[in-house]
Amino acid sequence: MTLEQLCNPLRPTAALCAVLLLFPGAARARLNRQSTANHVVTHKIQTVEPSSKFGPTSGGISKIVIDAMSGATIASKGADVPRYPASLTKLMTLDLAFQALRTGRITLKTRLPVTRHVAYVEPVKLGLRPGSTIGVHNAILAMTTMSANDAATALGDYLGGGNEARFAHMMTLRAHALGMVQTHFSNPSGLPNPNQVTTARDMSILARDIVISYPEYAAFFMVQKFNFRGRTIYSNNQMLKLYPGTTGLKTGYTDLAQHNLITSAKQNDRTLIGVVLHDKSWPSIYRRMTAILNTGFSVSLHNHTMIATNSPPQKVFPSPGSGFSFIPSADAAITQPAAPVAKGLVRQPVTTRRIKKNVSLNWKALVGSYNFMKSARTQAVKIHRLRGIGVPRIVRVESHRKILWSAQLTELSRAAAVSTCSMLKRAGQSCLVISSHRNR
Repeated sequence: MTLEQLCNPLRPTAALCAVLLLFPGAARARLNRQSTANHVVTHKIQTVEPSSKFGPTSGGISKIVIDAMSGATIASKGADVPRYPASLTKLMTLDLAFQALRTGRITLKTRLPVTRHVAYVEPVKLGLRPGSTIGVHNAILAMTTMSANDAATALGDYLGGGNEARFAHMMTLRAHALGMVQTHFSNPSGLPNPNQVTTARDMSILARDIVISYPEYAAFFMVQKFNFRGRTIYSNNQMLKLYPGTTGLKTGYTDLAQHNLITSAKQNDRTLIGVVLHDKSWPSIYRRMTAILNTGFSVSLHNHTMIATNSPPQKVFPSPGSGFSFIPSADAAITQPAAPVAKGLVRQPVTTRRIKKNVSLNWKALVGSYNFMKSARTQAVKIHRLRGIGVPRIVRVESHRKILWSAQLTELSRAAAVSTCSMLKRAGQSCLVISSHRNR
């Protein structure tokens, strides 16, 4: 069947056509095994290639470095380009596991059943056998070191009540609750799926949540090897050896996602989080991560123009299928690359700013309601880029048995919220200013 026949709107295959058009490489490519090769690093600094298009497989790299305590963005490039997360996905599986450990739903000694589905996932994996079990402690270690897909799937299946799709939905809800507005998860391991996308900025938010909210589990990310049933399992993360002060977090690779790396590092009582996605090789990505961390540690945050609040992210877990509000994060002063300006709108000059101590940022502008999550996410990000202020959010709203998605620009002063809505109304678009206190 030709692509034209497949795309005929009268055919039931029209939905598949949409996937092919949106993700041509991912939809047609075979599932690629993840790499566990040892990585040799050289010291020639690479330049950033320009993006040829806006999409998960577009050219160039995406990178960001943030201050872990404040959430302030120190430097970024291509941080909002959608990317395939590969095994960085496991960080969200771990985030939910750490929450389950804290609430007592599981313990480190809990035994996870190994189903046929778990045992037969694509490598890299421990080689667990159907009908056996694995302890939570070893499952977490296998994920943070060798990035074992069977361990991640076992943990996700257990937390999802035996249903991987349910757990993926929980992962996505959690991502949006943290403010990861451009992220969608489809499985707990990071194995290729065209619907599983994120951005460097979103992954920095997730990594920050783990670093700030779960210090009791930080040691898992620093393990370089451990013994599992008589064999030694080694870590893939060479940053633990290469960069002084590294405290984790994760590597990831597939053919489509290319090489991905998230690193947390601490020097002089200051912790930074770096994210680099879609790099061409392990030597290149380790050099690039070293460079952005060096840049971050050389910058005095007090003199930096993008200062955010010092409050760590709050902990809320939304129940699947319920209405929930998303959590304010502490990255209110970040800026993003310019986006195309909608007809009738004038892009505001994006200026860096300090957040004044006496200015309340408890206001938000509701910039649209949509039937689809993707549409709301696109609008929230677009208005954020136009204004250069606030934090984009999407909120699931249930009204008269109908699910809608609200696009919002949050963490604004009252004046900023009013001016945002004024701009939109002049262009003939709806907008509503409300105080965040109303939802508390």
